[in-house]
Amino acid sequence: MDLDERRQRREQRRRELRRRRALAAGALIAVAAVILAVVLAGSGGSSSHTATGTPRASRHPVTARSRSAAAARRGTAAAGPTGPPGTQSVPILMYHVIAAPPAGAPFPGLYVEPELFAAQMQALKHAGWHAVTQDQVEAYWRHGVPLGPGKPIVLTFDNGYQSQYTQALPVLRRLGWVAVENIQLSGLPPSQGGLLQRQIRGLVAAGWELDTQGFSHADLVTLDDAELHYQVAVARQVIRRRYGVPVNWFCYPSGHYDARVVAEVRSAGYAGSTTVVPGWAAPDSDPYRLPRLRVLGGTSPQSLLAEIASIRGDPPAPDSYTGG
Repeated sequence: MDLDERRQRREQRRRELRRRRALAAGALIAVAAVILAVVLAGSGGSSSHTATGTPRASRHPVTARSRSAAAARRGTAAAGPTGPPGTQSVPILMYHVIAAPPAGAPFPGLYVEPELFAAQMQALKHAGWHAVTQDQVEAYWRHGVPLGPGKPIVLTFDNGYQSQYTQALPVLRRLGWVAVENIQLSGLPPSQGGLLQRQIRGLVAAGWELDTQGFSHADLVTLDDAELHYQVAVARQVIRRRYGVPVNWFCYPSGHYDARVVAEVRSAGYAGSTTVVPGWAAPDSDPYRLPRLRVLGGTSPQSLLAEIASIRGDPPAPDSYTGG
């Protein structure tokens, strides 16, 4: 056999070997495709989107109740059961420090002792109340998102005292309740008993709604336009960026407001704001003048229930308020 013939045979064997490898690879690809199709058929698809672009289901199932609660916290009716706008009025309570007043405290009425606070919450529960947030109330009023069984009530905590985290949060957590924190960004530092940032995040993680009174609890009606914008609009931007929450509600420091303050709050994109004028918040209330009931130190559980009932028919908040 000459050299050329041997070369031709070697080249022929190489071509045959390449052909067999190609056939084997094709078979493997076909088998893999069949396996993938079976897996996809069983799991409903493993990609992050379906053919229509809809996100796939989460690894952890999301119930209708959890979707509704999350949507309500955002103040929307998305992804939850809806119906006609809600018509039920809701009382909003106002707390400050959950601690015994120290000697010489300038405003001892703002201190509710922890044991008394716990007793008040138990009394509310036994009377059929359950706590919700202002976002949830708005979603109920606007879109009919259910507030759950029983009588809804909103618990708000002003100024950002540490005792709201250390004392109020554990009590409400045991009840499965949430609340609203009206935080100040710089007016109450930790050295003066203010919340730490990690504690604020802890409240948010526990389901509390985070709203604001601005940077420093300033008397808004006395500010010029630039200072007013800083306290209202810039404060909202900072809190949204820092904590990743919507901040849909403003709380007037000391309850002071006038038409100019209300206009700034509205312009900043808040859904509404709360006052210190007693009464129940109603779906036909001015959302930028929602009434609240201040809970003073020494208020017994039964007195609190009586006060809540007594203010139901109070007149709406006035156009402006600069009182104490």
